[in-house]
Amino acid sequence: MPAPVITVENLGKRYYLSHQKRSDTLRDTLAQQFRGLFGGAAAAGATEEFWALRDVSFQINQGDVVGIIGRNGAGKSTLLKLLSRITDPTTGRAVIRGRVASLLEVGTGFHPELSGRENIFLNGAILGMSRTEIARKFDEIVAFAEVERFLDTQVKHYSSGMYVRLAFAVAAHLEPEILIVDEVLAVGDAAFQAKCLGKIGEVTRDRSRTVLIVSHNMDSILRLCSSAIVLGQGRLEFHGSTSLAVARYAQVRTEQPYEIDCESTVRPAWTRGGIVVSRLTHPDVVAPWTVPFGGTLDFTCDLAVRRPTADWQVYLAFFSTSGVEVAATQSLSIMGTAAAARCRLRCQCEDFRLTPGNYRITLGVRSGGHMEDILTEIVQIEVLPTADSAAQHADAFRGFYVPKASYRLA
Repeated sequence: MPAPVITVENLGKRYYLSHQKRSDTLRDTLAQQFRGLFGGAAAAGATEEFWALRDVSFQINQGDVVGIIGRNGAGKSTLLKLLSRITDPTTGRAVIRGRVASLLEVGTGFHPELSGRENIFLNGAILGMSRTEIARKFDEIVAFAEVERFLDTQVKHYSSGMYVRLAFAVAAHLEPEILIVDEVLAVGDAAFQAKCLGKIGEVTRDRSRTVLIVSHNMDSILRLCSSAIVLGQGRLEFHGSTSLAVARYAQVRTEQPYEIDCESTVRPAWTRGGIVVSRLTHPDVVAPWTVPFGGTLDFTCDLAVRRPTADWQVYLAFFSTSGVEVAATQSLSIMGTAAAARCRLRCQCEDFRLTPGNYRITLGVRSGGHMEDILTEIVQIEVLPTADSAAQHADAFRGFYVPKASYRLA
């Protein structure tokens, strides 16, 4: 059995955080230094030990496409910097067998005073490519990056999008044995991101190259990766199948409270206020406001009835992160007269088929054609991809909604 191309053993990275009060004057600085020489109280507790990564061990084989996921601050970027030899570990070791290309930050490996053309050859040389190899791929790199007009312009004049397009094009086309890609691809526009994902898929199709991808886009992780690593607070929480890793990631997410108090939310002046939504509650405390693709969105809303209101209905709308209303529904039956001071309503949207991603909910109460209350984009939900949905709709997740359909020979 061939040896793994990446072996990580008890890897750890420690930093020291300074909590020393900033000195605003030269006198304060000198006094603080003097006290420190004699072990004064001001010198004590000036720094704090912080482990960005601790006791992480795993192996990756040739041809594997591995997703690295976790919340912000989990240690993902630190891990990639250690694997890329940008920084040294405090404990443990990482053994890399093969030529590594890393795309961690915009402009990494580029010299700002050199042109795009010169940086292609410079970056290729850094990756260990010969001039002949770089020249053979040069036209493909330029065409992919879409920077023909600016090829002889110094890259310090490039926008961040141009930087990342050229950097990714070089890293992907010069055929490294190990390609490491951070969330930096989010800098590009939607069309370029799709282009990059297609290139990564092409790169990994022959299973000759190993790819590590950090992303918060679970749909991309499921579509591209053969396995995934979940990091949490600097430690390895899971390493295994992509679908199980995504499920584990969803379980540990607590970015939003499961209860949302709506009493203090400012309402538009044109709402009548006969019935107002006072609280939204999600039944899942661990991973609130998430729903698997095709699953059921289930939550309750507490209503404060300020005056008896007849024939009222609940309106529910879903907006994309760009503000586009992508779906809406309302209670079809008349809900009668609300006379009690308070009541609770359970909302369930079954077979939820919005494409995986983030959306915001707008909730309103209508009565007699008038809006009694409206909470505009009050809560964010995340639709999580599933293994079945990724397999069934691997190339169909376009737009906002995946309709049910059947296909058969007539």
